[in-house]
Amino acid sequence: MALTTGAQVSVVGAGAMGAGIAQVAATAGHEVALLDAATGAAESAVARIIGSLQRQEAKGRISSATLEEVVERITTAERLEALPPSALVVEAVREDLPTKREIFARLAATQDATTVLATNTSSLDVSALADGLPSPGRVLGLHFFNPPPAMRLVEVVSGRQTSPDVVEAASELVARWGKTPVRCASTPGFIVNRVARPFYGEAQRMLMAGVADAATLDAALRSAGFRMGPLELTDLIGQDVNLAVGTSVWEQTGRDPRYAPTAVQRELVAAGHLGRKTGQGVYRYGRDGRPVDAEPDAQRLAQLVGGPVETDPVARTVAMLVNEAVDLVARGEASVEDVDTAMVLGTGYPRGPVAWGAEIGYAVVADQLAALDRAFPGGRYRPSPALAERAGR
Repeated sequence: MALTTGAQVSVVGAGAMGAGIAQVAATAGHEVALLDAATGAAESAVARIIGSLQRQEAKGRISSATLEEVVERITTAERLEALPPSALVVEAVREDLPTKREIFARLAATQDATTVLATNTSSLDVSALADGLPSPGRVLGLHFFNPPPAMRLVEVVSGRQTSPDVVEAASELVARWGKTPVRCASTPGFIVNRVARPFYGEAQRMLMAGVADAATLDAALRSAGFRMGPLELTDLIGQDVNLAVGTSVWEQTGRDPRYAPTAVQRELVAAGHLGRKTGQGVYRYGRDGRPVDAEPDAQRLAQLVGGPVETDPVARTVAMLVNEAVDLVARGEASVEDVDTAMVLGTGYPRGPVAWGAEIGYAVVADQLAALDRAFPGGRYRPSPALAERAGR
């Protein structure tokens, strides 16, 4: 089956991500079948999709006729075996490898051999999902970002077995859906969740060390153009969710110290302080969902930014982001353009980290990391050989 406009698409998993992907595909003109193992979950997802479309209609973004057409394209199914013959099936269930492997095995047994099988995983190995399946070349990752109707980025992830033709066709398809595809290899965290680890980790480590309070650290990063500070962002994402992704990357990289989870985040999760959804995380939240203890210390902020890299939240974080990005590119896991595009669109960074490194000067970044490595030995701040090469060393 070809990934053409209007081809049948099926989505397995009707949570926030699955429902959002189904909405995107139906809006682009595809017939969409939506399935969830939980009774009534697919029907509830359709109701949420209708609500989302109604809000767009109220804002004048779509017509009532378009709303009806999109909704009419979405049907629900009760079993995997009842899904219609599809050109593309997107799996969007919980991040559990055995569960996903079982789903893919059943799909491979019931769908045509040419059906493209995609996973929306944010951290699991696409190659491991394809291992042992017939026609493993049609398996790839399509990692959408939350919420899929609003977020432009899609990571198109190749496993070891993925056919280049499938990657090309899937990239063209999501582009027709109005998204921006970036291509990468199936390595821990792909692009965004790999490169972004220091954004969260450096702030958490500085908080633990008493460099500044959370509000001041967040304000420092916002002053550099980041939409949100790292600590308030982890509260929004959910400390448990952020810790799970970070732990997955750490484990998959052989517990590389670059990605080691912090004690402060582990303690928050153990205490049930998961962020906005529980009313307390790094910050405490009022009934209106706003933090009640988020006033930065202006005097301390002025002391930090532009000071020594060990206590400058901006310089320390950006140096680590640049190091991570150039290392990923050097390993051949994604292109410079795709890395920078992914980090701007997927995380809202003010610049792509590779371009940012060129602007700062790779030699400057290398010196900053060397200073951090001396101050905090153990391997977390080791400069990438690729960074040293870019710095002319």
